[in-house]
Order: sequence, then structure tokens, then C-alpha cells
Amino acid sequence: QVTLVESGAGLVQPGGSLRLSCVASGPNFDFFAMGWFRQAPGKEREFVAGITRRGFSTSYAEPVKGRFTISRDDAKNTVNLQMSSLKPEDTAVYYCAARAQYYVSRNAGDYDYWGPGTQVTVSS
Repeated sequence: QVTLVESGAGLVQPGGSLRLSCVASGPNFDFFAMGWFRQAPGKEREFVAGITRRGFSTSYAEPVKGRFTISRDDAKNTVNLQMSSLKPEDTAVYYCAARAQYYVSRNAGDYDYWGPGTQVTVSS
């Protein structure tokens, strides 16, 4: 069993930056591929970024490519999402997810564990 908890919620102006973190409790964190998803009001949950087991590879949704960076620190059981050049359309609840596989999936249904989410609001 893995428990995920996100942090880093905030209100930021367009063009600003924010860093989200997700801490996992439970064994074998380095066994999991990790993903960040987001859900805006009235919309479906969507893939944002993912990182494979051991951090060998990353992938990003097209709208965030070049602006967001995902990273992991297996010694600290942590996965981070550095967000820059934020836009109002990035406003959403952001979720951390873990998948007991090597590869990242862009399908939310392929993840085994989820955090409760953290709110990101981009507004002037």
C-alpha cells in the first residue's frame, strides 16, 4: 500500500512559477512510475507529466511541454513538478499518481494510487 500526499498549492500570477511536491509513504517507491494529472472544473482529469521507474525517462502533455519539469528523488520518496510560465488555463487541482510498472501511462485508469490533490490557481 502506498499513500501519496501533494503539497505546493497556491495562487500565482500569469507568467509565474510554482513547484509541486508529492511524498510517498510505503515500500519500494523506486518501483513505481509516477505521474502528475490535473482536473479543472467541469473537465476530465488529464495527464500532465510522467516519469518512469528510476527516472530514466520523462513525458509531458503537449500544453505543458517546455514549461513544466517532472523529477523524482527516490531517496526521499518524492516526485516534483516544477511549473513555469504559468497560464490561466493551468488552473486546476493537480494530482500525483503511482503506477506499479516501469513505464508511464497517460491514462488515469492505469494508475494504482492517487493523492488527494492540490489546488493551483493562475490569475491576476
